[in-house]
Amino acid sequence: MPQPIDPVSFAADLVRCPSVTPARGEVFDLLAAALEPLGFTVHRWVMGEPPDGPTENMVAIRGSGSPHFGFAGHLDVVPAGEGWAFDPFEARVEDGLLIGRGANDMKSAIAAYVAALSRLGDVEGTLSLLITGDEEGYATYGTPRIIDWLNERQIRPDMVLIGEPTSVERLGDTVKIGRRGSVNMWIEVPGVQGHVAYPHRATNPVPTLARIVAALDALHLDDGTEQFPPSNLEFTAISTPTNASNVIPGSATAQLNIRFNNLHSGAELVERVEHIVRSEALEAKVTARISGEAFLTPPGPLYDVIVDSIAQETGRKPELSTSGGTSDGRFLIKLCPVVDFGLPNATMHKVGECARVEDIESLSRIYERIVRRVMERT
Repeated sequence: MPQPIDPVSFAADLVRCPSVTPARGEVFDLLAAALEPLGFTVHRWVMGEPPDGPTENMVAIRGSGSPHFGFAGHLDVVPAGEGWAFDPFEARVEDGLLIGRGANDMKSAIAAYVAALSRLGDVEGTLSLLITGDEEGYATYGTPRIIDWLNERQIRPDMVLIGEPTSVERLGDTVKIGRRGSVNMWIEVPGVQGHVAYPHRATNPVPTLARIVAALDALHLDDGTEQFPPSNLEFTAISTPTNASNVIPGSATAQLNIRFNNLHSGAELVERVEHIVRSEALEAKVTARISGEAFLTPPGPLYDVIVDSIAQETGRKPELSTSGGTSDGRFLIKLCPVVDFGLPNATMHKVGECARVEDIESLSRIYERIVRRVMERT
């Protein structure tokens, strides 16, 4: 086997590859160059056109037969934003922190896992990495296309670990065993543009939209379940096509997102919103995009191995949670049981995004324990 990979140095190298979603190219080159000496056969392809593409995907496979343990993640990152003290893709290590866009979400987890594999040696069964360049976007050409690729070749992991940053206060305090669904909607209310001094010659859509917003804001979706928190509807934008102070706008638009538990489906929620909108404005238009349905992984061997491995490394037993945002587990659950576990997530998507060096190293050891346990006991 080659020399073991240092997880922090490798994470820094990945961060230094700017890979704003949808991502392709250099960052995938770097990952492939690390995996091939470890015995992985690397498959890469780019697909799609703007705005959702082009996106690169990677499936790396080593070994054969059962068990088949998969690790999933993404190399794309959100835009860096303004206000960084230095180049966000410089990847500085200062005061025990790796700082840079993607250090937390989730290049350090990928580096930690690859470093774990570099210490692993030969094991029976199959190991795979399922890596996309479009998790932070709409995933149009991302993980769903990886699943298509696997299905076409009749390749199916027995279980998948996703390296998303799930911990809250300390590494290992939270594991995600499911995720809420997510649906975005845009409500457009038409009007007739005109001068504010002559309202009888115009139709103002803003009061109608305001009534719709109030009705939807008062909507009670559910009280949650034993595994999931209550579903919530949040408005994210309201706009009109003109900002002039003396013009009644010709239309008004509201944008909202619903994060929902497994008491609902995306389609059913779209129908409920449409009904409320149409009760106020028959001519209003509702456009929806369902990012994913809620899912829950039933208790099983993957839970036990991950919980035990975390306890051995950190001395703490993690909470099994479904809170927070969604992940590509919403797609991968169609293949097999899925669990998300990774770094503390306080700085994900923020200016100054970072990960503790100590946590990256500890996460790599936990990942190594998990793989060894899975491959030995299954």
